[in-house]
Amino acid sequence: MTLKRILSGVQPTGDLHLGNWLGAIRNWVDLQEDNESFFCVVDLHAITVPHDPNKLAKNTLSTAALYLACGMDPAKCSIFIQSQISAHSELCWLLNCVTPFNWMERMIQFKEKAKKHGDNVSIGLFDYPVLMAADILLYDADLVPVGEDQKQHLELARDIAQQRINSRFSQGDKAILKVPKPLIIKEGAKIMSLTDARNKMSKSDSNEGSRIGLLDEPEIIKKKIKRAKTDSEIGLEFGNPERPEANNLLSIYSIVSGLGRDKAAQECSEMGWGQFKPLLTDATISAIKPIQKKYNDLISDQTELKKIIQQGNSRAKEVSNQTLKRLKESIGFIKEDY
Repeated sequence: MTLKRILSGVQPTGDLHLGNWLGAIRNWVDLQEDNESFFCVVDLHAITVPHDPNKLAKNTLSTAALYLACGMDPAKCSIFIQSQISAHSELCWLLNCVTPFNWMERMIQFKEKAKKHGDNVSIGLFDYPVLMAADILLYDADLVPVGEDQKQHLELARDIAQQRINSRFSQGDKAILKVPKPLIIKEGAKIMSLTDARNKMSKSDSNEGSRIGLLDEPEIIKKKIKRAKTDSEIGLEFGNPERPEANNLLSIYSIVSGLGRDKAAQECSEMGWGQFKPLLTDATISAIKPIQKKYNDLISDQTELKKIIQQGNSRAKEVSNQTLKRLKESIGFIKEDY
């Protein structure tokens, strides 16, 4: 049976946090078992806003190391650095030339991010959904793990592939670009902020207390959970729209404790916050302790880490260059061996 191909990645714009792990990477670890998996560190996306070059380089290696520390296996997946695969930038330009401007104007996240940067908004920030489409389409991905907030970007990739490339340039019934499908992960798909459970946990939040970093020390984790926003009710529960904090913190606990939603809800149904928060703290610290140990081993001697990245880069180049060559010939560029 032919394996399905998976593609995903995160930006190296700071240390990964609990939301990245529980909402995405933990599921990637499961997906690599039965799929051909490509996971990239999307550093090209990280420069769409002002950045520190030294931090970007450090965070890029750190993010790759955390992928591995969280359980991603280089024998089962390819881990690579986006900027080291030139096909991403080249395909982005080709797709730019066929993507209607008004499609980009509809992208919700650009409008939200642009408000934060005022007059300093770059063309790259406006255009990054096309780069994201290039990331996905280069690898003939069958499935793309996405949260609800990323579905619009995947739909753009699908529309570009089908309406702007395949329908215009395909010869016969054979598609040039594979049209990917979304893979929506339900459990833990969206971990919310500790300070405002109406917003997603995010590396871009200026308040460090809003998130738990995977590299946070136990004392820091304890302080953040102690200060996490709660309500005045006794007993935690899922699904009550009037209690987003209870839903969020109980969701985190159900995963890091290993209990699952039903058992966690039963255990905490009559529990006060003063009793619950220490439980959540201990479970969180215990869950990320092995990740921190593996990460420190990889970072202290980066020989193995860099070898894994080089292997992933090599496989990514092999696959992406095939797709790029196929597209360039289809849209009219002369063959390199003419």
